[in-house]
Amino acid sequence: MSDEAVRVDKWLWAARFFKTRRLATEAVQGGKVEVNDARAKPARTIRPGDELRVRKDAYEFHVIVHAVSDKRGPAKVAETLYEETPESIARREQTREQIRAQNAAFPQPKHRPDKHDRKHLARFKRGG
Repeated sequence: MSDEAVRVDKWLWAARFFKTRRLATEAVQGGKVEVNDARAKPARTIRPGDELRVRKDAYEFHVIVHAVSDKRGPAKVAETLYEETPESIARREQTREQIRAQNAAFPQPKHRPDKHDRKHLARFKRGG
């Protein structure tokens, strides 16, 4: 960790928001990352004290950068690079609950239909 500036795509990868640097770069280019309430480019540098908004899938993270790093380390070290705001945590939890409720309303089959199940479905569709 260092206290200089580092590219936003490298920092997102080092802070473990994205599995690869390529995914981090694509997210920044796709407009899913804002630095200090402005859309960022992958080469944009960030420093401690900057605020980032990262949209990933259905979730949005609002974090404050505490330290910068361009090396990906253990998850425990990555957690020290930023602090997520309490509002962001509450919003993500609310989104998680909404997704769980939606999934409960539309249950998925336990397994793919096998030969026996397909014959039953075919008979049902034929009406006999």
